[in-house]
Amino acid sequence: MNSIFSGIADQIVKRPGTLSKIILVLMVISLIGMTLVSMETGNSTYMDVNSPEGILTEHYTDTFQKETVILLVESDDSTSPVLLQYLDSLEKPLSNLQYVSSVSSIVDVIKPLHDGTLPTSSGEMKEILALVPDNVLSIYVPSGMLNMATITLEPGLTDKQKEDALLNLQKFIDSTSPPPGITVTLTGSAAFQQEMKEEMGKSMGTLILAALVLMVLVMGLLFGYVNHRFLPVLIVASGLVFTFGFIGLSGIKISMAVISAFPVMIGLGIDYAIQFHSRLEEEARDHPLSEAIHTTITKTGPAVMYAMLATCMGFLAMFISPVPMMQGFGLVSIIGVVTCYLTSLIGIPLIAMLIQYKAKGHGASRQSVLIDSGLSAIAVWIAKRPVQVLLVVLLVAFIGIQVDARIEVNTNENSFVPPDMPAKSTLDKVSRTIGSTDSAPVVIRGSDVLSLDSVRWMKEFTDLEVNTKSKITRGASIADYLITYNGGVLPETQSELNAISAKIPESIKKTYVNGNNEAVIQFYTVKLTTTTKSDLKNDIEGDLRLYPPPPGIKADVTGSFALFVNLMNDISDNKDVITLTGFILVVLFLGLVYRNINALTPIVPIAAVVGWNAVAMYVLGIDYNVMTACLGSMTIGVACQYTILMMERYIEEREITDNVQEAIKNSARKIGSAIMVSGFATFFGFSALILSTFPIISTFGLTTIIAVLFSLIGAIAVMPAILSFVDKVIHGVHDFEEGVLHIHPQK
Repeated sequence: MNSIFSGIADQIVKRPGTLSKIILVLMVISLIGMTLVSMETGNSTYMDVNSPEGILTEHYTDTFQKETVILLVESDDSTSPVLLQYLDSLEKPLSNLQYVSSVSSIVDVIKPLHDGTLPTSSGEMKEILALVPDNVLSIYVPSGMLNMATITLEPGLTDKQKEDALLNLQKFIDSTSPPPGITVTLTGSAAFQQEMKEEMGKSMGTLILAALVLMVLVMGLLFGYVNHRFLPVLIVASGLVFTFGFIGLSGIKISMAVISAFPVMIGLGIDYAIQFHSRLEEEARDHPLSEAIHTTITKTGPAVMYAMLATCMGFLAMFISPVPMMQGFGLVSIIGVVTCYLTSLIGIPLIAMLIQYKAKGHGASRQSVLIDSGLSAIAVWIAKRPVQVLLVVLLVAFIGIQVDARIEVNTNENSFVPPDMPAKSTLDKVSRTIGSTDSAPVVIRGSDVLSLDSVRWMKEFTDLEVNTKSKITRGASIADYLITYNGGVLPETQSELNAISAKIPESIKKTYVNGNNEAVIQFYTVKLTTTTKSDLKNDIEGDLRLYPPPPGIKADVTGSFALFVNLMNDISDNKDVITLTGFILVVLFLGLVYRNINALTPIVPIAAVVGWNAVAMYVLGIDYNVMTACLGSMTIGVACQYTILMMERYIEEREITDNVQEAIKNSARKIGSAIMVSGFATFFGFSALILSTFPIISTFGLTTIIAVLFSLIGAIAVMPAILSFVDKVIHGVHDFEEGVLHIHPQK
């Protein structure tokens, strides 16, 4: 290993110009790659679309839900003839727009009941509407002031095509002249997802800029004991460009969670840069620059690399999660920290060589002396009382493990986005009137879903659920439209059913049936929490088992309703497993690298920090979600950084002195400032997440800065205790064995 780092040092010292040109070329390639970075939202970020549940959900989305845009019409009278005439005038032009598959509104229900025309008077309109069942009417006219038309986009559109489709729809609506007192707004899943992507792009830029600005402030205040104190910020910015370039060129898409990985990698990247810069400053005070570079790379290079790889073990554990968003967070974090490490390893010494770096000199910073002496005094005080400190530390961690199970899991996508996002505000307006804007769909599949027995079962099962489930407000299926167009009763024979089915407008029919092999029942609910969604899903599935469809027909709960319930279960079932896997990977890695008892010492503060995090989340009322669910494994990764660096320096000092307290004191004194500066830089880098307008990201930011703070405490307070304790245990056993050997010859 030393020969590799020694070779890197030799190349930097001997060929700085050549290396600079290579890095410049890589920078240009990365800048090109940055333009290829794309955003990702939707089902594929929450579930494996190749799993059985994922295949069913995607098929349901493509067949029935599709990419829908809701035309929300607000007025004083949602069924006035003037309003419906206006809606009727919109349908054909809208359906002719590029990428639009179909348009459906209450107009399509009324016209077949009135000889293909719309009533022209309020009296006629009331008579016709009286023929429409309430559960059908409420789908299009949820209240006396709201009317909704559904615009279905073609399946398989690219993000750019969806964006163009929404832009065309908005332009057309803006070009029309609604009657006085009527306002028209585009909303629904497609508009929501598109606006969320735009907000994510803005948020990412804000977060990265804020993280860099905050780190500049920290470096200016705390890193004054070195020359060129802002050099690490330049290195991290370069590492970020390389990371973005790699992501763009490799085709990795950025989701809501992946955005949060960037401040994380900035925070960890600044730590690597500070460690190299601090060691270079220390070595350059007493040695020629070439020797200082060689020592920095060969001593700090492996130590930081081990810390970086241990950090990657924590992120690697996220890959066992079934949630793609969490896997993406782990992948991008690993790419980022490896890139930032390599950028720091080569960049700091290379720039030092190019500018002929000169150290500030001994005693240049009173601040550094105060920090180092203060930390060394704390470390010695703790090292003298390891048992008492460890008992308190582990007690709080144990409490955290107990309360962790009481922390709720939140998978409500609407709660993840900015509360003032226009698309969310519009959806909230609708949900206040009709309850949840998401339905709980039951997909029915079989050889003939339009058989009389199957349709009769749909109607009976719908009535059963609506009448027995207080959370369900209404249900709708093709059976309701067959009743609507058959004078208010269900057809009694198959031939009657087929004849009535032919009268139903195609735009309505394909919302509920797909040929003869698939149909759907849409259950609409009040606004539900994730837990009550899960309970309702279990209740519906229980009723499907007690009251199954006819032979040859199968029914399943699916859609985003089932998706987010399954997501909650995936998070609940896997978050502890992910954390435990992170621990195991770190233990195995440290054991493989160090092969001695000291390798296990970082595990104690890491485990303590994970427990402390749970206490903090419980006290602050923070829920688990798709991002905070990975907090355990992420904390392991972050905490590894500081504890391993502390252990590495302790091992180095222990080779010089036999006194464990002296070794701990010198370790804290020599690396204390670097850890504190990098810790606070990481802290403020992560704190940029709090500035995000996305609640899910800002909450994650709060939990991560708490984790960083606890990780610093773990390195500064817990590591001296566990190192001292392990030393006492080893020497206690050694003294005991020597005593036995000494007594034995006298027997």
